[in-house]
Amino acid sequence: MNILISGSNGLVGSALIPELEARGHRVIRLVRGEGYSGDAVSWDPSAGTIDSEALAASRPDGVVHIAGESIASGRWTERKKQAILQSRREGTRLLAKALAALPEPPQVMVSASASGFYGSRGDEILTENSDPGDTFLAEVCREWETAAQPARDAGIRVVHPRLGIVLSAEGGALATTLPIFKLGGGGKIGDGSQFWPWVALDDVVGAIVHALEDDTMRGPANVCSPNPHRNSEYTRILGRVLGRPTVVPLPARAARIALGEMADELLLVSARMKPTHLQNKGYEFRHPQLEGALKHLLGR
Repeated sequence: MNILISGSNGLVGSALIPELEARGHRVIRLVRGEGYSGDAVSWDPSAGTIDSEALAASRPDGVVHIAGESIASGRWTERKKQAILQSRREGTRLLAKALAALPEPPQVMVSASASGFYGSRGDEILTENSDPGDTFLAEVCREWETAAQPARDAGIRVVHPRLGIVLSAEGGALATTLPIFKLGGGGKIGDGSQFWPWVALDDVVGAIVHALEDDTMRGPANVCSPNPHRNSEYTRILGRVLGRPTVVPLPARAARIALGEMADELLLVSARMKPTHLQNKGYEFRHPQLEGALKHLLGR
């Protein structure tokens, strides 16, 4: 297949491309501006422009759309929140419309979403049929998924991987906190009772490839381990893998002072997700258990 990818330089995109190429697929990058020497199509989602001629010439069979403003860099000012929302909503709508207008539209569009769709739900088990939450990120995810409607209307099979907390030593939550935990300064966040829907980067890649290649998959798909853990359990297991104590908690109040609204929506939120759709479609997780996943990711 010819696979078009947005967000190709990000954590997920950088891991996904080698996997696709190893499976014999040709990768075309959707990039901002000119100057990329390989297979590429230029676009500027903030300006609402895309090179339609190059897009048509690339003849994509499948699309993976994972680009968007980072939610973890910088405090959530109103301007930052608008950038988070608009980059996802407007970028997805622009791409979906462009794909729908092609003489030969692709067969499938895998357009990312996130666990934020559900908001904070305590111990409630969350499947793809669960209602959305009422938080800022829940609103973002709803609009993000809705923005792909032009592709659905054109008969393109659309899958929305609702990504959990992606674990990788190269970036994201694990890489950010590793230096603290290695020094023995790690601990639970708040009371530690919140469920973290973790997933190893290898399984994010595997789930996206599965969504591309299984033509019976469509709609939302929770991308998280079938074995979610409370934050206190996650902390204890990470400490055991590293051989370091985890007795320095981060109180909820301190997290809110440091990060504001981000603390409630990224650190203190509880989402007990289950990957029901993926498992029903036969996906087998490479790293279903947290300790094994961490040992693999950290080379231990």
